[in-house]
Order: sequence, then structure tokens, then C-alpha cells
Amino acid sequence: MIPILANSGIPFGTIVGVAFVLLAVIAVMKTARIVPQRQAHVVERLGKYSRTLEAGFHILVPFIDRVAYKHSLKEVAVDVPSQMCITKDNIAIEIDGILYMQVLDAKAASYGIENYYFAASQLAQTTLRSEIGKIELDRTFEERDSINASVITALDKASEPWGLKITRYEIANIKPPQSVQDALEKQMRAERERRAQIALSEGQRESQINVAEGEKQEHIKRSEAKKLSQINEAEGKAREIELLANATADGIRLIAEAIQSPGGQQAVNLRIAEQYVKEFGNLAKAGNTLIVPQNLSDIGGTVAALSKILQTPAQSPAAPFSKPGGPPPLA
Repeated sequence: MIPILANSGIPFGTIVGVAFVLLAVIAVMKTARIVPQRQAHVVERLGKYSRTLEAGFHILVPFIDRVAYKHSLKEVAVDVPSQMCITKDNIAIEIDGILYMQVLDAKAASYGIENYYFAASQLAQTTLRSEIGKIELDRTFEERDSINASVITALDKASEPWGLKITRYEIANIKPPQSVQDALEKQMRAERERRAQIALSEGQRESQINVAEGEKQEHIKRSEAKKLSQINEAEGKAREIELLANATADGIRLIAEAIQSPGGQQAVNLRIAEQYVKEFGNLAKAGNTLIVPQNLSDIGGTVAALSKILQTPAQSPAAPFSKPGGPPPLA
């Protein structure tokens, strides 16, 4: 090698200098190490675990220390492949999910398991198959939260030696066979029709109740209106009778006072005579048979006899006008 370099015309000192520079660069690259934020680097010294480098600048021993593993401390989402699961009622369904995990211990994640992503994904699948086998098909759609919690519990317990923290597991899709989907659609259609019929019947029932309640209120209002009308009518009739009686009493009282006044008796006699002649004429017009009184020509005697009859109640102690406050008796 040396003769070849010598024949090339390059000075030997230059060659040594370049080799020394290259060696220094390689030593610096092996020695200086910058770890980004939210990452952890595992350092091995002569093939044995030495320490874990956190975020920042670090110096390694060249050719003795080396970074064997690099881990991200961020939460990572791992896609769990779809798989076929058998439910308790022997229905095969296809389920996939998403697993969320985070590295807490870089040393355990490096030496506890070869590939913790693959191990966590496989463990999630086996736990999911076990949980699905405990429930029926209809409940798989309703109890996703409980299934997710069971998977997280199993994974968290198993992944503790790996330096992992399983934060969440979510079932992404549940795909039953086509025949089961058709049956479920028919069931859902029947359920919707049943609910529609129930809603329709409840609406009709409410409508009938409202109509009956309206008719009831209408009858009550009509009966109350009729009662008030009858009460008002009765009060009106009573008031009418009262006013008519008071008017009649006032008229009789005025007639009695007029009879007791001077010349009143003569006016009464004249009035009796007029009524006598008028009624006798009407009697003659009413029928073919006429009974003529014996003293027809003695009108004055007849009037005197009638006047005597009118004066008789005034002399009786039981006369209606003999009460205190009543009209004076006829003369």
C-alpha cells in the first residue's frame, strides 16, 4: 500500500493527516449524541445495557458505547387487523379495532419483548375473540364499551413487563354475515313498523280522549249556561210577579182612596151602572136565549144593591183592608 501511495506522488504526511481527520470525525460522530424530545435511546456498552438517554445532548465512549434501541414516548395508534370471531350463539362475525399504547420504560420495551407492537396486536385479537365468545350477537352491538374495557384490562396486565401502557382500545367495525345482516334488517324494519303502529294508535287514543274531553266540557258549559238561563228567567218572572202585585196593590189602594174622597161613591155607582148596561148588552149578543131580570127597568135599584154588596166587606172584622197600613174601608 505504501509503495503505491508513494508512486502516486502524494506526500506521506498528507495521507496520515487525512486519515487522522477521518478518524476524528468518526470518533466525534460516535461520541456525540442528540436525543429529540419525547424519545428515549437505550445505550449498550460492549453489548450490555448501560443506560437510557433522555432528550438532550449526550457523550458516548467511542467504539465502546452504542445506541442499540430508539423508542418514541408518544402515544401510538396501532391498527388491529380484522379477524373472524364466533359469538355465544355460534354466529361468525368479522371485527377489527384500533389499539392505543405508550412506552413508559424504554429498557423493558427493549429487552422485555422482541416486538411489542406485534405482541400487543396479537394479544388484543386473542382477548377480543375470548370476549366475543361470551356474549350473543345482539349484545355485541350494545356492549362495545364493556368489550373494550375487558381488552384493555387484559392487555394492561400482560404489557406491564414490556414497559408499555395500554391507554385505549376501540372496536372499529363489526361485520356479521350477509344472511345475518338481512335478518337484522328485517327485524329492524319490523321494529320500526311496530313502533309506527304504536305511535299511530297512541295518537288516535289521544285524539279520542281529547274529543271526549271536549264534548264533556261542552255539555258542562251548556248545562251551566242553561242553569244560569233558568235562574235568570225565574228571577225575571219572580220580579215580574212582584212588580205586578205591587202595581195591583197600588192601584187598589188608589181606587180605595178615590172612593173615600168626596163624590167617590157617586162615581162608583155610575161606573157600576155603565158596566151593568154594557155586560147585559154583550149577553144579548152572545146567544139566542136571553134571561131578562124582573127589575130590568130599575137600574138604580140594581146599582144600589151592588153598592150595598161592596160595602158589606168593609163592615166585616175579617176584611183584608182592615189590617194596619191597608186602604180605608169602602163607605
